[in-house]
Order: sequence, then structure tokens, then C-alpha cells
Amino acid sequence: MRTDLHRLLDTPLAAVRNLGILAHVDAGKTTLTERILYLTGTTHKRGEVHEGTTVTDFDPQERDRGITIFAAAVSCAWDAHRINLIDTPGHVDFSDEVARSLRVLDGAVAVFDAVAGVEPQSEAVWRQADRYGVPRIAFVNKLDRAGADLDTAVESIRERLHPAPLVVQLPIGSEAGFTGVVDLPRMRSLVWPEGRDTVEEGPVPEALRDAAEGRRRQLEEAVAELHPGALEEFCAEGTLSARTLTAALRDLTRSGDGVVVLCGSAYRNRGIEPLLDAVVAYLPSPRDVPAVRGTRDGGEQERFADPAAPFAALVFKVNGTATGRLTYLRVYSGTIGKGETVWDSGTGRTERIGRILRVQADRHAPLERAVAGDIVAVVGLKSARAGSTLCAPGAPLVLEPPTVADPVVSVAVEAVGSAEAELLVSALTRLVEEDPSLVVRTDPETGQLVLSGMGELHLEVAVEKIRLAHGLDVRVGRPRVAYRETVVRGVSGLVHRHVKQDGGAGEFAHVVLDVEPLEDVTGDGDGGATRFEFRSTVVGGRVPQEYVRALEAGCRDALADGPLGGHPVTGVRVVLTDGATHPKDSSERAFRTAGRFALREALRACAMVLLEPVADVMVTVPDDAVGGVLGDLAARRGQVSGSVARAGVVVITATVPLVELFGYATRLRSRTRGRGVFTARPAGYAPAPSTAASGTVTR
Repeated sequence: MRTDLHRLLDTPLAAVRNLGILAHVDAGKTTLTERILYLTGTTHKRGEVHEGTTVTDFDPQERDRGITIFAAAVSCAWDAHRINLIDTPGHVDFSDEVARSLRVLDGAVAVFDAVAGVEPQSEAVWRQADRYGVPRIAFVNKLDRAGADLDTAVESIRERLHPAPLVVQLPIGSEAGFTGVVDLPRMRSLVWPEGRDTVEEGPVPEALRDAAEGRRRQLEEAVAELHPGALEEFCAEGTLSARTLTAALRDLTRSGDGVVVLCGSAYRNRGIEPLLDAVVAYLPSPRDVPAVRGTRDGGEQERFADPAAPFAALVFKVNGTATGRLTYLRVYSGTIGKGETVWDSGTGRTERIGRILRVQADRHAPLERAVAGDIVAVVGLKSARAGSTLCAPGAPLVLEPPTVADPVVSVAVEAVGSAEAELLVSALTRLVEEDPSLVVRTDPETGQLVLSGMGELHLEVAVEKIRLAHGLDVRVGRPRVAYRETVVRGVSGLVHRHVKQDGGAGEFAHVVLDVEPLEDVTGDGDGGATRFEFRSTVVGGRVPQEYVRALEAGCRDALADGPLGGHPVTGVRVVLTDGATHPKDSSERAFRTAGRFALREALRACAMVLLEPVADVMVTVPDDAVGGVLGDLAARRGQVSGSVARAGVVVITATVPLVELFGYATRLRSRTRGRGVFTARPAGYAPAPSTAASGTVTR
């Protein structure tokens, strides 16, 4: 039911839904968002991705490439509810943008292709939602495509994502003949006639009655197995009423014990109304989710979604525009008005809110205030970054920020003209403020500016943004990946004695270390984060605890550059087995220095191996091009793990070193005459050939 958004600006919290659209690239997220905006009356014309006319893909690069790159927030109204919606990217290189969005959302719609089912990035964003505890419903899209099959897609959800899929619809027609669905909880048909935007409700078609009753029975049994209240009614009555079934589906969705599955075709405008009804019925409001937890004065504190509570909000996105700096935030508690002052717990500074805006992608409507449960943008903040907590100055609080993955790909960037060098540094600084998954540093050996990110496309988009936004001509070097070093055979009983006498206070530290490898460091998929364990077996107070902590800090310092090529070291366990101190010359500084030099010495004595980042790759190619693609993957040191034939194409899965994937999209297109596509996602680290020690791999 369409509702005027302007009448809902003061919506009660129970009638607010903050949700994201999640999916693999090209599953139809942006098209679904467009249809939601159109059906709710927010827009009056349906935008199309292939025409570059969508609301949420408003950036020039998004329209040129035909993919979502930046998370875009919009608001709409349905059935007297306000829906704040974020359309998230589907490409793996922009998964950090998805994580920042999920951190502030209360629910999500996961979109799946009815032909492909669960794809690599579908699984990745699902795991991200698990990490942040975000309840989801599933929408199987593109049911009008050749080869589309709801049951196959649902089975892939069950096998790869491991929730209990609760299918609440039965398709009417298949592939090009898909015209509607049977709503199983209410046992009614919903049909979308060709050429019309409205849905027609009616009885279940006679030809589908037996199938619908069988599916309804399966749904009742699945819900009764998971929900005690439903089980009680099912045992007593032998069936479930629509009211009980709906209430049980809501409980299972919000607890994460089940996922409601709907279907449709966003492009043909079919299935959107029941999806919106499901969002309202099953996904939680800000009042339904647990209170947000933060720290204050070293202790933990909860803030409930109460407009009268002290103000607390989390910044999840910063965007520089031609008219000013926009800071996107989720208000968790309290109320804030324009002109009021907030405290930034990250910088320890107070700042003034200039304006508050309701966001409609690249358009904004002014608001007088924002309350608990709102997702808004504010103007006037100068130092807030993604992950910053904003709160009332008299009630400080620090909320947990979204996690940021370590970058895995780096390129050298430089301005073509020397006069533009300072402008490039300024542009890069602003870029990192907007995207925390980008890192800029100066190479100490070459003096070059190095830009690091989550993938080749991520860096390509970042550089192009500098060129477009700042008019700079930027030269880019060949991408480099983030290698790691690890121990495969350790050393025991390494003795290191640190003694320093230079006329003043001396330094003394005597330590004995065992160094050994940690298990399973190659396939951890943690984005390259250093894995290190330290423990002490020294007894009798031979080394005081404060010196042990300093020794551990020194060992961590030594992990920054390994003996093979100066790459960070991971997968190491260090055990302090013995040591000695001096009554006057021993200090925390002395033991930290000893730890640094002792571990460096130990690593030179260990058997070490270089690790390179690898990616799980899914390549979809015509069946007549399989041989050439397999040969090319082998030449790129790829390990093929399987292949599946589907309706004239073959889907090949493989694990390939990330460095070998640079330029692969162009090569694949040339080998398959433009018909091949591939996706990749990080899969941890694997041993690299010795030629990689200098930072490059040659073929």
C-alpha cells in the first residue's frame, strides 16, 4: 500500500525499517531498489541500469560501468511505514562498503539470481550479515529468465548458507511465462498482467491447488519444527492459521533461525508488493533490535532506541560533494537538531551540526531534527570519519566501529606535473577520509606514493575519481599485492642478550625464546591480518610481568618486516622460556628492544616461506571455450576445483593467485569473444614461488 513519505517524517519507531539490499553483482539489487521507489511513489519513472537512469547508481562511474560502486541511501513509505533503504555494492572489491552499511542496519533483503542461485559474493555478504547479526529475508529474482528454477535456488541457499529457507510463495508459470505467485500463508494468487503496474489478487488457480496445498503443508511443518508456539498449535489443530504462521515467521526471521524466501522478477515489476509487505511484517524496527552497546569510562553501557535518551550516533560514510562534506550517520538514541553541538569520541572534539538532511541518493531534503532510528546525512562536521561515534557532550560514549579489512593490492601513483604533486596528496587524503579501506603511504625506499585497496577495480575506481573530481592527470604503476612471510620450521632455545652502556643509564635484558609456526595460516581468509601468539613459561619471577609485556611488544615490532623480502610476518608463536634481569639496568625499554632484535635473529634462523594472497574464482564461459579458459587458468597457476555445465555454459571454479588476476577480465573477454565473465573473492594466503620474494611474480 503506497503511502506519502512526507506524512511519515515523524513516524513512530515501530513503523520504521532500516534495511539494506545485498547480493552478488548483477543479481538485480539496483533494479529491485528502483522498482521499490517507483511502487512506493517516491519516483514517477522506472530507472534502468542499462540506460544509466537509476536513482541510486548516480555516480558517473557507476553509470559507465553498469555496477553499484558506492552504497546509496534512499527513503520511501509503504503501508504507513517509513523504509530507509541502502543499495549496497555487489562486487567483491567494494565489500568494505557493504560492511559499513550492515553495521548500521536492522534488517536486509538478500537477492539471488533464480538461475545462478548462491554466487560467491552472495555468500560473502551473507557472512558479513551474520557477523553483524542482521536479520534477512531472501528474494529470488529473475524468475522470468530461461533456466530459472526457484527450488534449485532455494536448495543452494540451504546448502551454502545453512539457514532454514522458509518458502512462502509458489510461482505461477515459469521462465518467460512467469506471471505471478501463490501467497502460501494466505492461500491467494497475486498476478501481474503484462503491461500493467498493479497486482491482481484472486483465488489459487485450480491447476495449482494441489501443489499449493502441498507447499503450504511443507511450510507449516518447517515452521513447527523451529517455533515452539507454532508447534503447539500444529499438534493441536493439525494446521497453522495465517495469523500464527505470520507471527512465527516474524520470530524466526528476527532470531535468525529461519529465512523467509520470496520470488519475482524486478525487471518486469513482478513480486515487489509482497516483498514490501514481507519487509514490514517480518523485519525488525529499531525498537525490536537489542540496545546498542558502547564503552564509557572503561565500562560497558547500553543505549536503547529512545528519542528521549542521550544522543548517540555512528558515522558510517563520509562523502565530499561540490556543495560541502556530507557525513552519513545512524542515530541509535536521543534526538539532535540543526545548530546543536555533538562530541566526536574519535577526535575528542566538539562540532556543530549545520544542517540535517533526509537522503535520496544524490538528492537531499532538509530536516529540523533526527531521532533514534533515523539514517540521515549532516552538514558541518569537519573531522568525523567513518566509524566515529557522535554523542551528547554531557553523555560521552564510544560505539564499536565497523571492521576494516587490510588492503591486498597496491599501486604507485604520481602526478604527471610537479606542480600538481601537492594537489595529488590533498586529493588522496580526501579519498581515504571517504573510503577507510583505502590506504596511502610513502614508500621509504623509492619515495613513491603508494595507494592500497581491496582489488584492481577498487584502485581503478579510486584513481578515476581523482581524475574526475580534481582534474588531475595521474600516472599509475603496475599493481602490487600484499605478500606475507611465515615460519614453516621454527627454532628452540634461541638466546639473546641485550646490553647497552653509553655513559648514562644502562640497558640489560636476557631472554631465551622458542619460535614455532601457527597452524593453518594460509587459508584463513582474514584479509591478511597478522596472526601472532605470545606466551611465557618463565616461573619464579625471573622476568617480571611488565617486562614480559614489553618483550611481547618488541616481538610484534619485529613482525613488520620479515627476512625474505621485508614483508609482514604472520602465523608465528613465540614462547619465552627463560630470562634474566639486572637490578639497575633492566627496564621495559630494554626488554622491548631485546624482543625486537631477538625475534629478528630467530626468524633468520627459521625456515621461512613467502605467502601470496589467493582468490576463489568462478568463471562462466560458453561450452565451446572451456579448453582455452582452462589452459589460461593453468598458466596463471590456478588450481581448478570443479566445473558444472548449465544450459550452454560451463561454470569453472578455481583458486588463483591474486597477482595473476590483473588484466584477466580483458584476457577472458578476448578468449570467449566477450561472452565470458568471472568473479573473485579473497580466499586467504598460499605459498608463493621464490621469484615473488621481491614483490613481483613473473610468468
